[in-house]
Amino acid sequence: MTQYFDPNPLTPSDRKTIPYRANGINFEFYTDTAVFSRNEVDFGTNLLIETLIKDIKSRGPKMERFVDLGCGVGVVGIVIKSCFMAFDVTGVDINSRAVALARENSINNGVNCRFMSSDVMFALRDEHFDIIATNPPVRAGKKTVFEFYEQAYERLIPDGYLYVVLQRKQGAPSTMEKLKELFGNCETLSIDGGYRVMRAKKV
Repeated sequence: MTQYFDPNPLTPSDRKTIPYRANGINFEFYTDTAVFSRNEVDFGTNLLIETLIKDIKSRGPKMERFVDLGCGVGVVGIVIKSCFMAFDVTGVDINSRAVALARENSINNGVNCRFMSSDVMFALRDEHFDIIATNPPVRAGKKTVFEFYEQAYERLIPDGYLYVVLQRKQGAPSTMEKLKELFGNCETLSIDGGYRVMRAKKV
């Protein structure tokens, strides 16, 4: 069975459009088979977006480089770019179908984001960023999820932030331990519906 983290999904295409609203802005996203959360913006991603917007606003947004890691059809990156137009937004995903949809969605929602096919952050190995946000692919296994965190740490500038959303039953406690090991800190910013949004700062 094709998974949303397969590089080249073979499942026959069956596109659809889903609506979404964040920060007073209406969006429409194209989705398809074999991409993450094809029927709606999932609860965890929505909580991540709400928390990101609130936290970025509290710090006073400036021109920052942002990565939507494991971007799927581009929801997080497109919403963040729409809310913070000065941001330079990149999204990466291993799933080529999802990346193609993310590029379409960026155009359809009137923002200029860069979306790239990449195994974790390998395609960005020569770049550094201020903010990285991820709803990691828990079905791909803990080794892959922890690789997301390790590569994010390497790609962040000093004082950069990593944001992660996970359910407790999907490994939020072990993620917090891993982030504390990597970054020396990790705090929970939001908890809702069994999900928590965690933030670690590179110091």
